[in-house]
Amino acid sequence: MQTIKAAVCHSFGSALRIEEITIAPPGPGDVEVTLDAVAICHSDISFADGAWGGPLPAVYGHEAAGRISALGSGVEGVSVGDDVIVTLIRACGHCPSCASGKPVNCTTPYDGLTGPLFTVAGEPVFQAMACGAFAEKVVVSSRQIVAIPSDMPKDVAALISCGVITGIGGAVNAANLRAGEDVVVIGAGGVGLNAIQGARIAGARRIVAVDMSAEKLEIAKEFGATHGVLANAPKPWRSAAAALGGKGAEVALITVGAVAAYDQAPRYLGPGGRAVMIGMPHSGETAQYEPVVMAALGQGLKGSKMGDVVIQRDVPWIIDLYQQGRLKLDELISGRWSLSQINEAIADTRSGSARRNVILFNRHQKQTSCRLPDRAVRLQAL
Repeated sequence: MQTIKAAVCHSFGSALRIEEITIAPPGPGDVEVTLDAVAICHSDISFADGAWGGPLPAVYGHEAAGRISALGSGVEGVSVGDDVIVTLIRACGHCPSCASGKPVNCTTPYDGLTGPLFTVAGEPVFQAMACGAFAEKVVVSSRQIVAIPSDMPKDVAALISCGVITGIGGAVNAANLRAGEDVVVIGAGGVGLNAIQGARIAGARRIVAVDMSAEKLEIAKEFGATHGVLANAPKPWRSAAAALGGKGAEVALITVGAVAAYDQAPRYLGPGGRAVMIGMPHSGETAQYEPVVMAALGQGLKGSKMGDVVIQRDVPWIIDLYQQGRLKLDELISGRWSLSQINEAIADTRSGSARRNVILFNRHQKQTSCRLPDRAVRLQAL
């Protein structure tokens, strides 16, 4: 057992506490990863607020990157020292979902209370989302990691673990977006910006971003949106239709967990359109729509968990796009913080102004610059 520092939730809705916990060595099929960076996702905040329940104390965090520092027995294909991203997709590889190519829907249960985390007194600490990455180290299944280039910045790589694959995968995999289709993306936060990028990469004709913030709509255009519509304007779906040449979209990607967005999503669709549910509302919240309208227009609703990705297939593709300059990742980072500043970073994320805030381990001061040098500048320095 090792002692590590982690941000621990002891009470829903309260500040996380930086304290020492213990972590067990990797068991069969597991790897230990010493983390360099973990991003803050709104799902982490929702969990810490108690939106989906779960045991306490708990360690959240699931969008991480680091280096393998130990291997359990039976692990093949990776070595100690390899640079990797860590995802929450814990797939057994043999259940019906895994066998049919849907590892995000793996049906083999995992109990985070029987995981590798403990208090210093020996009591279990819940390893949330099978990761517990608000900590200096994680022990996870080797199926949850993907190797990355050694020269790829870890703060940038961490974003791929959730926000990037969820947004891009939602457009490409879940929506099965075809070239020439028109798309509405509801929400221009971290996941929404990646859904916009996914729609652009898939060849969407027009991409309308919908958000409460005019500033975010301008940012959305930097990532590929062709038009922007304020969500709090009267009947914003009419403005979206005007931007689409007087018709509804073939695809609406709902990237926020607000029930109001789900209520309105079908209004953005044309006949035969499909709404893809990416954002995660709180448990117990319900949306309202008229089934008779959707049935008459041949519209559909589809859920999308983690962008329906197969990480061993999709992550290398995404990294290639980034290295070719066809995918914006550096520009997604709003701020970099130390583990001791995690509650400040969470508060900044709650404000709605952040794209993605990243915790850097072994970092004591927040960096004033919010962006890495341009990729071309980094390449010249090599």
